[in-house]
Amino acid sequence: MESTTPSRRTFLALSMGIPLSAALAACGTSGPTPAGGGASGGSGGNAATKASYWFLSVQPQEGVRTRAVERFNKANPNGQIEFTAMQNDAYKTKIKTAIGAGQAPTIIWGWGGGTLRTYVQAGQVEDLTSWFEENAAVKDRLFPSSFGAATIDGKIYAMPAETMQPIVLYYNKKVFEQVGVEPPQSWGDIMALVPKFNAAGIAPFSLGGQSRWTNMMWLEFLFDRIGGPEVFQGVFDAKKDAWSHPAAIEALTKLQDLVKAKGFIKGFSSITADSNADQALLYTGKAAMMLHGGWTYGSMSADGGDFVSGGHLGYMNFPPVEGGKGDPSNTVGNPGQYLSISSKATPEQKEIAKKFFATAVLNDEDVKEWAGTGAVPIVNGADSAFAGAKDEDFLKFVYGIASNAKSFAQSWDQALSPTAAEVLLDNISKLFQLSITPEQFVSNMNAVIGS
Repeated sequence: MESTTPSRRTFLALSMGIPLSAALAACGTSGPTPAGGGASGGSGGNAATKASYWFLSVQPQEGVRTRAVERFNKANPNGQIEFTAMQNDAYKTKIKTAIGAGQAPTIIWGWGGGTLRTYVQAGQVEDLTSWFEENAAVKDRLFPSSFGAATIDGKIYAMPAETMQPIVLYYNKKVFEQVGVEPPQSWGDIMALVPKFNAAGIAPFSLGGQSRWTNMMWLEFLFDRIGGPEVFQGVFDAKKDAWSHPAAIEALTKLQDLVKAKGFIKGFSSITADSNADQALLYTGKAAMMLHGGWTYGSMSADGGDFVSGGHLGYMNFPPVEGGKGDPSNTVGNPGQYLSISSKATPEQKEIAKKFFATAVLNDEDVKEWAGTGAVPIVNGADSAFAGAKDEDFLKFVYGIASNAKSFAQSWDQALSPTAAEVLLDNISKLFQLSITPEQFVSNMNAVIGS
């Protein structure tokens, strides 16, 4: 799942009372700068002692990033950072071009996972493993689960930063009361609820299947709950035929069992998530449940009348699967954002970047600002900033999921290379449409492992 669309990156902004215009506005951008130095958005000084930093321009996140740099520059007049903010698509194009040409900024903002792996394989980013060992206090402040997407072949190549966004199982309390049933505590409960809701003329699950990445959430959880995080880790590590794991076949089969049982809203393949149509099905009572990102809470609060404010929305972590090996505390989604250091930067620029990581990224003031956007910073104890918030209960719920998770798996389409991710989304769509079998899915995906 791409975590940088406004609807996802500002997933709680509306719930915290941040105006929609502020949450969705994008500021002007600047072009890329030469490696390690150059140009826009920063303060003056000797160019030889400047590091460069590119990041996304969507508000309110841009403001938080900008102020972190400004505070750092004020405290470090002899080691400045110049920043460039740009919109999502423009950033993806420019950073790829710059890294390929050996002209990356000193600090590279990203999503970790598959993209980070390509940087590592090309020798374009610093190995930060020893730095984190020497700065254990920095590492110990952060959620342990946030380091998975920063780690390639056992080594850390990025500083986890900013906020996390887990996938949540939402349900409509009014619909459950109407049908006289309780929220599911297992996969068996889910399957038992399906005919009961269908008999009442209510879709068991809403799903924006046309968007494809919403379908992916189901497999992410089923793989984990049945076989544990090591099943997909084998794919991420490019192990031959990793998709053939017995737990994968079982998960794919169970998913199609749910489709065949009419577990999803009729016509789900033509419903889009970007229009929030799947959310509307839940809060209007046309569907009983929905598996979706934590970012949808804010839009349901804004668009769903009294659905959220009236206490009609329920939420929980995905339940266990009978006989599964996965820990029920595990979650999936977006465990953080990630900052790497260009291997092409000068030693002086690298030291500036490391000092920025140690003193400015997710320090107390930065944590307070991120919480103020309605998001959950990936810092142990960040829940203390939620006291008195309008949606304190949900914020604490999300914090509890992330801080207690034994594993916080990154969304598959971010964890894999862009090439493999597209094949994955295409095959997941076909799996949901019952146009391919689990075995065909496995064969198709094994063919692109490591691509």
